[in-house]
Amino acid sequence: LLQKDKAMIKKSDLKLRLFTILFLAVLSLFYVFPLQEKINLGLDLQGGMHVLLDADLSGIPSEEASNAMDASVATLRRRIDTFGVREPSIAIQGRQSILVQVPGLVDRQIVDNLREVGRLEFKLVSDDEGKKEKALEGEIPEGYQLKEYEGQKYLLESQVALTGADLSRSYVSYGEQRGLPLPEVGLRFTSEGSRKFAEVTRQNVGRQLAIILDGQITGAPQIREAIVGGRAQITGNFTVDEARATVAVLNSGALPVPLHVAEERSVGPLLGFDSIQRGMQSIALGALLVAGFVLIYYLLGGIVTIICLILDLLFILVGLRLFGATLTLPGIAGMILTLGMAVDANVLILERIREELSQGKPISIAIRNGFDKAKRTIFDANLTTLIAAIFLFIYGTGPIRGFAITLSLGILSSIFTAVFVGRMIYAFVLELRLKRFPMFSLVPRSHIDFIKLKNVCLIISLFLVLAGLINFHRKGEDAYGIDFVGGQNLEYKITPKPDVSEIRALLAAEGFVDINIQEFQDIEGAIAIESKEDIAGPVFEILDREFDSVDELRVATIGPRVGGVLRRRAISAIILSLLGILLFVAYRFKHFDFAFAAVIALFHDVLFSLGVMIFAGHQLSLLTVTALLTIAGYSINDTIVIYDRIREILPRMQKANLSEVINTAINETISRTAITSLTTLLVVLSIFLLGGRALAGFSFTLLVGIMVGTYSSVFIASPLVLFFRKSRLLHKS
Repeated sequence: LLQKDKAMIKKSDLKLRLFTILFLAVLSLFYVFPLQEKINLGLDLQGGMHVLLDADLSGIPSEEASNAMDASVATLRRRIDTFGVREPSIAIQGRQSILVQVPGLVDRQIVDNLREVGRLEFKLVSDDEGKKEKALEGEIPEGYQLKEYEGQKYLLESQVALTGADLSRSYVSYGEQRGLPLPEVGLRFTSEGSRKFAEVTRQNVGRQLAIILDGQITGAPQIREAIVGGRAQITGNFTVDEARATVAVLNSGALPVPLHVAEERSVGPLLGFDSIQRGMQSIALGALLVAGFVLIYYLLGGIVTIICLILDLLFILVGLRLFGATLTLPGIAGMILTLGMAVDANVLILERIREELSQGKPISIAIRNGFDKAKRTIFDANLTTLIAAIFLFIYGTGPIRGFAITLSLGILSSIFTAVFVGRMIYAFVLELRLKRFPMFSLVPRSHIDFIKLKNVCLIISLFLVLAGLINFHRKGEDAYGIDFVGGQNLEYKITPKPDVSEIRALLAAEGFVDINIQEFQDIEGAIAIESKEDIAGPVFEILDREFDSVDELRVATIGPRVGGVLRRRAISAIILSLLGILLFVAYRFKHFDFAFAAVIALFHDVLFSLGVMIFAGHQLSLLTVTALLTIAGYSINDTIVIYDRIREILPRMQKANLSEVINTAINETISRTAITSLTTLLVVLSIFLLGGRALAGFSFTLLVGIMVGTYSSVFIASPLVLFFRKSRLLHKS
């Protein structure tokens, strides 16, 4: 961008490029604002339901499986349409799974309807008392089946008199019982169904006709006379909602295959609104802390950095809309984290400029050299983080992918703004005859022998990592969240605010004893219930009966199959990320000793952070795995900065031994390491303080990981090169 002959960019070119940047910024503002209309919000922000259904294809020939899945999708869509949901998403995933996403609405009845097969059958009840007595003794006659309804046993003829295929439509009607209106399900048959129904009732006056929905008797009325009108009613103890739900299932038709809920994630509108508020507050606090620090510390350089950070956030939003991506709560965390990581590129440049100025070079030369020397390191450091983000996207699911997308967009935009936009701004300022480039200095130039401490640090790190792993192993399945072992996590807001012991006693009296109940402070009166079984329906009914108001905040249900798959995908993401980083570092530095040292340090950071996280009472979940991979990407940034400096100073230290070269590289970059760690800690601290319970484990793990990553880059990754390079002299790298 700056001519190698030290001439600054021509004024005409400079004005054109600055105008282009300004035009892009203004265009971006119009492109993404207002956000609520132009950016897709995830279900965890706007509220809604995410349900993964597994189809049982065991009774379907393999050549018919595809048609059965397509028919199931069509049936599910008709069922959801009865709830008036706008733009639901229903898609087949893999061979036997269907993903249903319902934005803006959380209704337990929807989940129940999705898994109801909807098979309606009419069967005659045997009036042969002898056969019934034998059936009750365990000898069920051939051609009959024994079923129970409201405490009574019914012997049914196996032959089906009518099915749901004979039904034209169903509707909610109202009968009367003890002077009160009682919801019923009205049935209207097709012309052929009406003929069959009339014939069955004419030939069996006085007998009972059982109405069976999905294998369960819903009624067994007595036939008093021939019914020729083609109509019937299913009566029972229906609530209005239950009657409507039954009508929705019957009108949509029977599912061709049974469906089971493998995974459910529901977020109520109240929690979604609260998440947006907390996310915006986290961004505001993180931005203010970082902006305030760089402005005070770097003065003019701080102003340029703030401009770059604003453009970073703007370009991330542009990318989200351009690619049709969805902004999730972890995605907001990714945006906040990007703020801290984007500062890194600007700090690298400013610290390089400081070094050039300290050597007495003119401001224009110092700025040009600062960009030229920092550019390679910026690309290397950010590309390694991008590797981790890519594997997060490949192996992540739902909100985790949202985090990976925003992190990736943030990395790319920070490279663009720091290397291109920042350089243009400095060139423009130089045209105004800049005389001084003042900056404060927080970390003085040091001459510490870091390598001398390597043995002590390695022993301490090894001890702490082993302690964490032993504790992790000791906890067993308790160390994993429901994402990996299956189970259910329920969150409710209860009014008036309950005492947890009261909730525990209430549910224990109803038979729910193997559950964990906690109170959390995000929302007044909020409680969390963890269970290994699906208890959402009955628990909500109990709480709704006992308290004035119960709002469902969040429901997360993970089946054991999905939990196992997620665990394997998380392990794959970590291993492949580290392998990708290993190969990239080896390629860039032309030596595997650098790469092996860096990856061992990353293992150290990930395992150390995992151990502290488990000691602190957090569980391993999809979000904490995301944090661990982010730590790996962040930690390698620091390491690559030091490695790049080693590569740079080799020509002038050819007679020095390896220890001297590494010490010099660490001492020359320690200021940058301290500043970027501080700014990143500031933004992660904002997530930790304001992100709420949903991001507590994620932000805590990041806080630990950033500190550990900074430590390992200096005391683990760099000294480890000594163990892989036997020669005392480093030659061309």
